[in-house]
Amino acid sequence: MTLRSAFSALALAACVSVAQLCHAAQIVSPPGGPSASQPHEASLDEYRAHLLSLATLVQACAKARDMKTCDPALVCPDDRVPVKQAQNAERRLVRYGWLRVLLSKARDPDAPVTAAKPVHASERAQSWEDVRPTPSSTSKLLQDTQTRLAHDLAQANAAAVPIPDHASERSVMQQVLAGRDFSGLEETNPKDSALEKVGGWLNRLLESAMKASARAPWLGRALVWGFITAVCVGLIWGLLQLERRWRIRLVPEDRGPAPSAASATSWQLWLEDARRAAAAGQWREAIHFIYWAAISRLESKRLWPADRARTPREYLALVDPEDPRRPSLATLTGSFERVWYGGRQAAESDYQRAEQIASALISGTGVSTAGTRGGKPQ
Repeated sequence: MTLRSAFSALALAACVSVAQLCHAAQIVSPPGGPSASQPHEASLDEYRAHLLSLATLVQACAKARDMKTCDPALVCPDDRVPVKQAQNAERRLVRYGWLRVLLSKARDPDAPVTAAKPVHASERAQSWEDVRPTPSSTSKLLQDTQTRLAHDLAQANAAAVPIPDHASERSVMQQVLAGRDFSGLEETNPKDSALEKVGGWLNRLLESAMKASARAPWLGRALVWGFITAVCVGLIWGLLQLERRWRIRLVPEDRGPAPSAASATSWQLWLEDARRAAAAGQWREAIHFIYWAAISRLESKRLWPADRARTPREYLALVDPEDPRRPSLATLTGSFERVWYGGRQAAESDYQRAEQIASALISGTGVSTAGTRGGKPQ
């Protein structure tokens, strides 16, 4: 028998053994038989035997390089192998699709290796950018496959290392967590989570703004000047508010009103004079007294300083435009000016309306202690 015939017989025997193993795997598999897409539930011993048969198959294919010895169907289905020797151990899927593709390509001879074209020095920099790694030949891939299968078989034969339970580390960690430094720890509440999300959103917004400003320099300058403008507007608005409060600042409690101020006379006395004049039918004087009763009440509550006499319009100008009492005071001021300064005849209905408005202003600001009757502003 010649050497060539002996080698062919050896390759045929290897293919027959692999086919027998695949047939045995199909017998122990569920009904219907496994396929390339349906892995075989193999034990560790079956997995080792499968690796040995695959190593023999690759070795025979590397020598023969024909359709019979390099048949991808001889690879058999993929294996689902247990990680360790246990009844309910976790399983790991081992795929052999890469080997089937390699065997299908091994039927063809290797592509001829072309010599590298010489590159001129001036074109070397440009050629280096186009350099790609040369793909390995099929023969080299078959050799690497034998090495890989041998490594997988050695790993399968190695004894499984037991997973440590880390009992001592767990005990130390429990002692640390039981300490005083971790006694006050609480779960994150929804408020903290919302604030964290807002902070993350602001960080992403600022990061996007920085990237945009890097691409467009004018955008960064616009953001800086916009921020400076907003700060200046805020400062001006704050100064205006401080100036208004300073202009109508409260009078210290230890200083009494000026003798000519409306609050020098208690609002109750102004109200008594108004009702006395109304009982006598003096509607013009009654409206005059009811107006100054409201002014005295508002001034006694430090709505404006009582340092000097003012006209009705000046009193009205000292009230904040957003103050809800301003519309009522404006109506009462207008009625008083028309009757007292405009010389218009007053009727009982005019007084009743003025008294109603003044009573709302007086009751809306609380009750004040009675003062001493002084001079009445005219």
